[in-house]
Amino acid sequence: MEKIRENFDLQKHNTFGVPARARYFLALTTEEDLHLLPGLLKNQELLILGGGSNILFRKDFEGMVIHPVMKGIRVLDEDRDTVLVRAMAGENWDRFVAWTVEQGWGGLENLSYIPGNTGASPRQNIGAYGVEVKDHIEWVDAMGLADGEYKRFDQAACRFGYRDSIFKNEWKGLVLVVSVVFRLMKRPVFRTDYAQLEDELQRSGRTGLADIRAAVINIRKRKLPDPAVTGNAGSFFKNPVIPLSDYETLRREFPEIPGYPADENRIKTAAAWLIDQCEWKGYREGDAGVHPLQPLVLVNHGKATGQDIFNLSEKILESVRKKFGIVLEREVTVI
Repeated sequence: MEKIRENFDLQKHNTFGVPARARYFLALTTEEDLHLLPGLLKNQELLILGGGSNILFRKDFEGMVIHPVMKGIRVLDEDRDTVLVRAMAGENWDRFVAWTVEQGWGGLENLSYIPGNTGASPRQNIGAYGVEVKDHIEWVDAMGLADGEYKRFDQAACRFGYRDSIFKNEWKGLVLVVSVVFRLMKRPVFRTDYAQLEDELQRSGRTGLADIRAAVINIRKRKLPDPAVTGNAGSFFKNPVIPLSDYETLRREFPEIPGYPADENRIKTAAAWLIDQCEWKGYREGDAGVHPLQPLVLVNHGKATGQDIFNLSEKILESVRKKFGIVLEREVTVI
């Protein structure tokens, strides 16, 4: 275990690149380090920080930041059709996806080029291009921060929802994800019915695991800014799910409003479209702005603070509420 550091600079540990400091910071480099945690964490406000790709700091954090960077990928079991793979929480997500594709194992290729670490994937139930990570999670191993006991959450126990899980709710701040076990397909069934992905694959004329991964990366690079160049956390807002009756009312006034069935009584609409209709695309207020190609993405053009970006998000939320009567929800965790 590395030593606890005080007054630690977090600017390089969040993809927005906003200035913030932690009173205490502790990096966990091995699984053995975990057993020392309960004794260190008494009476401490706690934040678990992985790749920092889904967080916005409005101010300094006055407690202890735990930074899990445990690495390791291991095959646990396999049969003729599937393979069980355990990835430690500190594994970079996209490098892990690349590794699964290199093995010829399908399931995660549509989730290529999503920033962050593997340990955060079940918490957020990350998703893209018709696939959610829950579709391929077998179980999650976590450690109770109060007692140091290991806890196993099978797929059902994770209570996955749209960009949601039990780790964002009942177990928030109570457990640390140690590793995630995925069931992958030796005979992949490709999900290419998402319109943009289908168009990209038609241009290349090929459809295989590596081709799908390449297509997803190409799309994401065109649509989304690179956090290493322009600070951002990807999609800042969730796509809202609204009652079917509300959607039908809105469609009479706004015939082009997108809608996708969420269940028999609810419709998921596109937050990007709603924000664009409120004319935020490309807007800039100091160094806080909205990306010119993807209005779901708020950006730091250089010297924006977390409060600057938060204030801009508040204005966007209010404009969408006034125009459409829809209250958007932030996908990014605000500290």
